[in-house]
Amino acid sequence: MNEPLATKNHYFNIAVIVAALGYFVDIYDLLMFSIIRVESLKDLGLSAEGIKNEGLFIINVQMLGLLVGGILWGVLADKKGRLSVLFASIILYSLGNIANGFVTNTDQYALVRFISGIGLAGELGAGITLVSELLPKDKRGVGTSLVAGIGLSGAVVAFIIKENFHWRTCYFIGGGLGFLLLFLRIKVAESGMFESAKKANVQKGNFWMFFNNKKRFKKYLLAILIGLPTWFVIGILISFSKEFAEKMNVMGVVDPGKSVMFAYVGLSLGDIMSGLVSQWLRSRKKALYIFYGITIIAMIWFFNLHGASATEVYWACALLGFGIGFWAIFVTVAAEQFGTNLRATSATTVPNMVRGSLNPITILFTALQASQGYIGSAIITAIVCMLIAIVAAAASDETFGKDLNYMEA
Repeated sequence: MNEPLATKNHYFNIAVIVAALGYFVDIYDLLMFSIIRVESLKDLGLSAEGIKNEGLFIINVQMLGLLVGGILWGVLADKKGRLSVLFASIILYSLGNIANGFVTNTDQYALVRFISGIGLAGELGAGITLVSELLPKDKRGVGTSLVAGIGLSGAVVAFIIKENFHWRTCYFIGGGLGFLLLFLRIKVAESGMFESAKKANVQKGNFWMFFNNKKRFKKYLLAILIGLPTWFVIGILISFSKEFAEKMNVMGVVDPGKSVMFAYVGLSLGDIMSGLVSQWLRSRKKALYIFYGITIIAMIWFFNLHGASATEVYWACALLGFGIGFWAIFVTVAAEQFGTNLRATSATTVPNMVRGSLNPITILFTALQASQGYIGSAIITAIVCMLIAIVAAAASDETFGKDLNYMEA
């Protein structure tokens, strides 16, 4: 009797480690463009204005790929299994990142980032779903936080690689890391809940089930909205910290790659801490409120950096990252809201819907600039994102300790 239990615990450990390393490579590749945006676009012959405009366009195209991929991989994970998606998605984004090393113009760059975005969309949701279903219900919050916390450190490694290699080589390294990860995945076991769900006579991975039932739709929409501030912070404030610093007359030149590194150090620590806080309070929602508060404080600091030093900008980025460390709790809640036959679809589409929300957020941010200026438009957009998230969290169900072994009819 002891041997199967030991084997099961062994697989629990392997699942957490491999999911964390998978997310590590995912984040390395996902953030690489933000880190080398200026260097790579300058190398392709763009002016300072072109770097800003084309950079924003390419980020939005990549986010569109994540949105498409989120639906694709989520459906496949519930129909074919969590592991099959983890394998297929990493192959696609690894090939995409290798192709990125060969682009010669911005159209090619945008197309390949779109394809890479599709691949990158499957990693987190499938990994979090697998870990959530394998771990005991009173431990899964810590497990998923470790996956996110360790995984997010991939941004730090991405910056270190950027500092030591040509931008094209950075993409080649990302692709190579992905293929190395495939060998680790061989020992990971499929979720027992999924294996049971395969035999059940219910619809699996039907994305439209989120919309054909009022209660399910409400839960799904709220699950998306509680994560809205995360990609506003990363996609706007952090990615364009150089431009914000120039508008606020910051002393010294701000390197957006370094801003990303500081933000993701904070984010990695915040993810682990949010999981522990959630475990301590035995509540996902209370942990969310605490980290929303930290995010608001960090935003106030960031928008009042007029005349500050570049170093202070980096530390503000670190606190912003720590604040949005509720990312791990947010994705865990998305997994915990639905039955086994829709769980991976939810956990994969929800974070990618939030990533995809960068497009309407960018539209709002850009549209307000004519009347409110660069800083003013960002402040208004920040207020809108935070208010929506707080209201959504208040209206959401508490999912801490919820039994996940059920189906959606």
